[in-house]
Formats: sequence, C-alpha cells, structure tokens
Amino acid sequence: MNAYLIIGEPNTRKSSLLRSLTGCFNRSDRDIQLTDGTSISIYARVSSLQESKTTAKDFITEVQKRGCANVVFCLQPDPNPVFPMLYPDAQLYISAFEEAGWSFAKTAVVGIHPISPMLPHVARFPRAATLPINVLAKNISTHFDWQ
Repeated sequence: MNAYLIIGEPNTRKSSLLRSLTGCFNRSDRDIQLTDGTSISIYARVSSLQESKTTAKDFITEVQKRGCANVVFCLQPDPNPVFPMLYPDAQLYISAFEEAGWSFAKTAVVGIHPISPMLPHVARFPRAATLPINVLAKNISTHFDWQ
C-alpha cells in the first residue's frame, strides 16, 4: 500500500483540503494525474480516522476491500479525547500501518501542531487555516507530485 497522509488538528481544514485535492465527498476511488504524466488510482477517505472513530485495523481492512494500491487519508496528531485507547495519536496509527506493510509516499502536516512524524517526505503547511483552500490544495498537490 502506498499512502499519502494529511495530519492536522481540528479546524485546520483537512477534510476540505482532501475534497479539493480529490473531488471526493466522503470516501471513494479516484484517478489522480501525477506530475510525470502518469496517473494512479487512489482510495480517498475524507474524515480523520480519530474523528470518524475508525481504528487502524478497521481502516486497513476497509482499504484492502477497495483493492487500490494507493490511499490518501487524514489523521489528527492527538488521540480522540473521548476514546483515546481506541483512536490513538497519529504516530500510533502510522506504526500500525507500517506494520501492515504500508509505505508512506508523502505527508503534509497542516496547522501549527509540533508533530514530527517519523516518515520520509514530510512538508509543513503552518498557515493552512488562513490560506484560501485552493492555494493550500495547490501547494499540497505540488508536494504530493500530483497535477
């Protein structure tokens, strides 16, 4: 599994950003044009996993059922405040996905949270909450190598 990840606190417009990047309202398969002229099929899941109360195990199963080799999704840096054991912080989700064999292609951290995920190709977008969504989406699509 090749994963693209957006990490951000609540109200950093992760869902709006993912909708802008993929045209996906909630969850669906999309074709994404890459900057090298090729395209990939990707499963897009808009809501952050902690917010939608989705465990890492359940998300792995969900993605496997879709049959896509690529996925884009959102995480919050901190655990779900009501159910922190079931829906932990971003790093625990990332560890579970890596244990399942996923590799992280690119990660975007939106907002000012100091999280530093132990992943390659991480870019920070601290002004995510104040930039126009189309400008932010353009910056992140450039980081992801998407057209």
